Amino acid sequence: MEFGTILMIVIAVPVVLGYFWYAKLISRRNTAREALSSVDVQLKKRHDLLPNILKLAGRFMEHEKDLLEGMTALRARVDSGYDPNDPEAVQAHLTAGQELQTGMARFFAVAENYPELRSADTIAKAQDTFTEAEAHISAARRFYNSAVSDLNNAVEIFPGTLIAGWARVKSMPFWEMEDTSHRAAVNVDDYLK
Repeated sequence: MEFGTILMIVIAVPVVLGYFWYAKLISRRNTAREALSSVDVQLKKRHDLLPNILKLAGRFMEHEKDLLEGMTALRARVDSGYDPNDPEAVQAHLTAGQELQTGMARFFAVAENYPELRSADTIAKAQDTFTEAEAHISAARRFYNSAVSDLNNAVEIFPGTLIAGWARVKSMPFWEMEDTSHRAAVNVDDYLK
């Protein structure tokens, strides 16, 4: 083999491998963005459901005005726009969604104290619809976290670190629970009283 051919092979192999790694990074970034968009679609469904639930409950829960107003404010925070290319903005958006989910759990817990609200067929149906929406959001979050894991691995493992810096591809944040109370041990005696 002559020297020119060997030199071309030595130059071509890293260039081709670099291109494939670049294409893989871009593909994984787009998959993570698609997953984030899927979460947003599910959050939008929940967002559209909330006003109806809050209006129905507002008729029965006159004493819980602060809770209802807080839920409306959380809904507005989740609905505000964000830059999907900015990891901090994505994290703030994910945190707001988690706070809204926690707030709705609190809302339904408070609603249990109102027998007339509990027995209202429309509230029961709305709660079932909300539970279904939460299941869809949970599935979308799992898809998002899986896509983010693939992206972050490709960005953080050499030579991805070099190529990601050049291509301006950044790691994305995972969707994590802010509330750590679910990790605490459950005392069965608290529920058997």
